[in-house]
Amino acid sequence: MGRVLGVLTRDFRLYHDLISYLKEGNVPFQSLSFDPGIPPEIGVVLTSSEEARTIDFPLIVAVDEVPDAVAKAQQLLQGKTAFRKIVIGIDPGPRPGAAILGDGEVIDTRTGASPEAVLEICLGVLRTYTCEAFQVRIGHGDPTHRNRIINVLTRHGLRVEIVDERGTTRHDRRREDARDIEAAMDIAMGRGVQAETSYEILPTRGEVKNIQRSSRIRSGGRLTISQGLAEKVARGEMTLTEAIQASAAEAR
Repeated sequence: MGRVLGVLTRDFRLYHDLISYLKEGNVPFQSLSFDPGIPPEIGVVLTSSEEARTIDFPLIVAVDEVPDAVAKAQQLLQGKTAFRKIVIGIDPGPRPGAAILGDGEVIDTRTGASPEAVLEICLGVLRTYTCEAFQVRIGHGDPTHRNRIINVLTRHGLRVEIVDERGTTRHDRRREDARDIEAAMDIAMGRGVQAETSYEILPTRGEVKNIQRSSRIRSGGRLTISQGLAEKVARGEMTLTEAIQASAAEAR
């Protein structure tokens, strides 16, 4: 049996967050105690920044963001300290799928809470991994969400390629986020054209109506936000919750 990750911390909240994340991702680990020594099957120890200074072990990852720290620990566990090239593939959507490839192999996958959340995924990867080259590739479909993602990434100096993603999305019975992740993997391994630094975001009529329908559901049928507010939500200028609150305030 190969070496596994070890979780060593007295911080209960951090311990709970780490254990939940590792179990959800089916990542082998052991919970450790400060009293006995660290067993030989442990390859990397995950702990808090404060406790890291007190632990005598060659490979320690201090946890700031749990997903980033676990990814870094897994990289160290594989004996990989740096990559020649890291590519992030993005399947655009309201909850974008992201696949991170290091030298052609998948090293992590994520799902963003929103199109703008892709920026933090990319910045987290840059903080976590050492690499000589870095590339973001995004699928060409879903222009509204795609353009929101491109705009936020290019504003922070990241270069993006647009990949023709026809044939990448899997229409099977697995969860939607699993299909998005698989599509993101295919996008990461594809080839694209350089994106512009900024795109106009033009929500479709169907997208606007769908947001209005969602506002009725979210408000328990009490109201439907206006087309103008729905367009702002589609462009990422406000959240659906903020639009509902604004609509309710206007109705008073």
